[in-house]
Amino acid sequence: MAVLRMRLKVVVMVMMVNLFIFILVSRHGSRDKNDRLKVIVSKSFWNKMVPSAAYWNRQQQVLDFWNNPILSNHSQGGLPDWLNGTQVDLDPCRPNFRVSTQVKDYNSLPERFKDFLLYMRCRSYPILVDQPDICKKPPFLLLAVKSLALHFDRRQAIRQSWGRAGVVGNRTVVTVFLLGQATAGDDYPDVSEMLSYESARHRDILQWDYRDSFFNLTIKEVLFLDWIQTRCPDASFIFKGDDDVFVNTYSMLSFLDHLSEPKATDLFVGDVITNAGPHRDKKVKYFIPESMYTGSYPPYAGGGGYLYSRSVAARLHAASHRVALYPIDDVYTGMCLLKVGLAPEKHKGFRTFNIEEKYRNNPCAYKSLMLVHPRTPQEMMRIWSWLSQPDLSCQ
Repeated sequence: MAVLRMRLKVVVMVMMVNLFIFILVSRHGSRDKNDRLKVIVSKSFWNKMVPSAAYWNRQQQVLDFWNNPILSNHSQGGLPDWLNGTQVDLDPCRPNFRVSTQVKDYNSLPERFKDFLLYMRCRSYPILVDQPDICKKPPFLLLAVKSLALHFDRRQAIRQSWGRAGVVGNRTVVTVFLLGQATAGDDYPDVSEMLSYESARHRDILQWDYRDSFFNLTIKEVLFLDWIQTRCPDASFIFKGDDDVFVNTYSMLSFLDHLSEPKATDLFVGDVITNAGPHRDKKVKYFIPESMYTGSYPPYAGGGGYLYSRSVAARLHAASHRVALYPIDDVYTGMCLLKVGLAPEKHKGFRTFNIEEKYRNNPCAYKSLMLVHPRTPQEMMRIWSWLSQPDLSCQ
């Protein structure tokens, strides 16, 4: 039986090679003066594959190689010549000092880039504060909010407004806040005792032992995807967003309740950005040098907030191990979606770039929306009180 399968594989491979040659001849063939078909194969077909000059792209080539069952099974335990020099120490969480020579302008990069590159391969950090029983009863909607340790007022406003845990609209809602370490090296004051009190009181804090910086938001994404699969795998839907957004939880639950089963399974919606690429202006927060990344970005939902299903969460988790960490978390999520053959869907209810100023104090402007960014803690409380009024009537 095994021999038969092997022969079948060989036949299929031969057929695919023949088909490829036919297509190649069809596209690149021309006829000579005697009307005979002359094959002209493009030079690029025969070019030897070489590693990309951009560091992220090169690391992704390595991952693609090792995750390709055909290539990796014939590698005889090592990378091919075109990827030699990309391997590093076995411990991925040790600082990779080789990057100083592998990234051509490393010494001139801002410190945030150096820090990211040194630890780019590390995906595992100890969890300091966990809530192992928070999903004991699987929630319909899990609200996961990215926050900084010092943002006590934002978290409290969310707890008292759109992130109120319990039963909302006849559906179970659970809220967690995702934190790293606010370090003295980043000039943050020590708030560890206050954070311990907050965690003991509300039991909704998740904190990991890594430096909580803008470029490390991707780490927060990866660690949260791990946490979902371990602690909350049966949550029907997950919202992940920032702590300065307002979410109309009522509208979000209504939207989810009216989804068809196929739509619900592959759900990933937000304020989608397409045809984008890395910013090359050093003054821009999202600046990425060419030495780090080349190419365009896949479609991605703005990191202010997006909504996805349990099934997509599992697929994102699997894909995250096959995509090199990238310093912009929402772009990274778009890369992971692309890896599993999904595309984020744009929904007009997500307004990560705010709404027109003339509508911002109108309660009815928020009734049909699912997310608005940015909002202060006071504005969150005010908007929630508007939407919670049973006699709110909007034409």
